[in-house]
Amino acid sequence: MKRFRRLRANAQLRALVRETHIHKTDLLYPIFVAEGEDIKNPIPSMPNIYQYSIDRVDELLREIVESGISGILIFGIPKHKDELASSAYDENGITQRAIRYIKGRYPDLLVVADVCLCEYTSHGHCGVVKEQHILNDETLPLLSTMAVSLAFAGADIIAPSDMMDGRVAAIRAALDENGFVEVPIMAYSAKFASGYYSPFRDAAESAPCFGDRKTYQMDISNGREALREIEDDISEGADFVMVKPALAYLDIIKEASRFGYPLVAYNVSGEYSMVKAAAQNGWIDEKRIVLENLTAIKRAGADIIITYHALDAAKWLEEE
Repeated sequence: MKRFRRLRANAQLRALVRETHIHKTDLLYPIFVAEGEDIKNPIPSMPNIYQYSIDRVDELLREIVESGISGILIFGIPKHKDELASSAYDENGITQRAIRYIKGRYPDLLVVADVCLCEYTSHGHCGVVKEQHILNDETLPLLSTMAVSLAFAGADIIAPSDMMDGRVAAIRAALDENGFVEVPIMAYSAKFASGYYSPFRDAAESAPCFGDRKTYQMDISNGREALREIEDDISEGADFVMVKPALAYLDIIKEASRFGYPLVAYNVSGEYSMVKAAAQNGWIDEKRIVLENLTAIKRAGADIIITYHALDAAKWLEEE
């Protein structure tokens, strides 16, 4: 008889042989910065998540810095939206101003800047639209211009999430041409057309006005294609690759880990909100479930986890 239980006899033994560990520095926390003043708007579908204006974002930033997590993923919410997403690459746009403010006050806080047009377009799609078709090649210059403007603002990492073909190469070339050779790209490489994004679209005010995003985000059924997307982003110059969502795509994370590149998993809004709703109803132990979910993502092979649970998880990891 093999006595596996010998190594489970007490907490000290279990800790000694534990195979997977989560560290606070593995975590990035998404934030939403809205144009305006004195804004702290709750997101009804995402308990404890808010939109902040720049003049109030210190309330959140202080907590983030004190938590010990690595940094933030920033999303801007502009007042002005148009068909070509001009606020996305305006040097005085909300995201650019927010990054300058954050890096000025918290220079050691890692700022990852999302690059996508959906929050900034009047139609809510991630690219240029013509006759209700999302145009790939025509979108690339706008994404590249946006990436450069965010790098000029002080972003540490550029993170394209649009899922246009060829965007990593276009952004890499634009960054290099503008003197940002050392700014890395965190590519949303395998981003699936998932139903788990709905609460995010409330937070970022980015729901499409027509159709859906299935012509550019990945089919949820396709695993081999996800690996081809990841491989292509690496060949185009990505420094990090990402799988999004996380919990329903642990098999993709496991397969993606073989590339040997820093692997990011995005524990998305719907995954967060389901846990929060169940916890608020007393159906689950929130701390236990969150740490179990994050452990599963890490065990599958993720090196970095973007999660709305990051601040709570950092506290709970201290208690462990």
